[in-house]
Amino acid sequence: MLRRQANPGDFRRRLEGRSVQEVGRHGKFLQFILDNDMVWITHLGMSGRVSLVASDAPPVAHSNVVVTLAGGVDFRFIDPRTFGFVAVLTPEELADSTIGALGRDALTDLPRSRELQTLLAGRAAPIKALLLDQRLVAGLGNIYADEALHRARIGPHRPGGSVTGREASALRKGIKDTLAHALRYGGTSLDDLAYLLPDGRTGDYINRLRAYGREGERCRRCGGTIIREVIRQRSSYWCPGCQVGQVD
Repeated sequence: MLRRQANPGDFRRRLEGRSVQEVGRHGKFLQFILDNDMVWITHLGMSGRVSLVASDAPPVAHSNVVVTLAGGVDFRFIDPRTFGFVAVLTPEELADSTIGALGRDALTDLPRSRELQTLLAGRAAPIKALLLDQRLVAGLGNIYADEALHRARIGPHRPGGSVTGREASALRKGIKDTLAHALRYGGTSLDDLAYLLPDGRTGDYINRLRAYGREGERCRRCGGTIIREVIRQRSSYWCPGCQVGQVD
């Protein structure tokens, strides 16, 4: 879990005795600003969750990172698959890392439609792959990229540069609406229960998905059949009936 820390021992040395001044997030990265200007980074990966519990609470399996806070409270990072990670970085290390190259935040700082179209202009890569590129827009994952594209009526294999101004506006709205609804219903817990809320409950957005995971089912909008394709090694679910697959 310390693989992003150049010297793993620095995680404890840089964190011990410090205080958290600010809690924030950029894309999929939790960022805790410390009183020495260093930044404690936590990325949950695919199966991670954070639990704040009394230090004398019974241990939970896969609690791979435990930080004891003043007042007898533990920050426990529970991650069965260990795809997540933690690190404490100096401002310079942060700037030089992949985290420093993140694009604008999809939830709080989503580019305006014209800027979004400019970011996509001239790109031959599929729009689905571009939405997963955290350097373009930070925070979208596989599920919500499919959902945003379905809302925007854009096929996932379309070249990014083919997205028109009107489609860029629809895509921006699709991203905003998808994230807002997913947050409202606690996120998406799939059958493997890899993702759970901090209190252990499952997210309920799975019952409201429009495209992702619905291969062979009827599209909720046009009645067509949702299909699955592999695009750049990622499963993509979409409706050929109402998502434009090529420029008219």
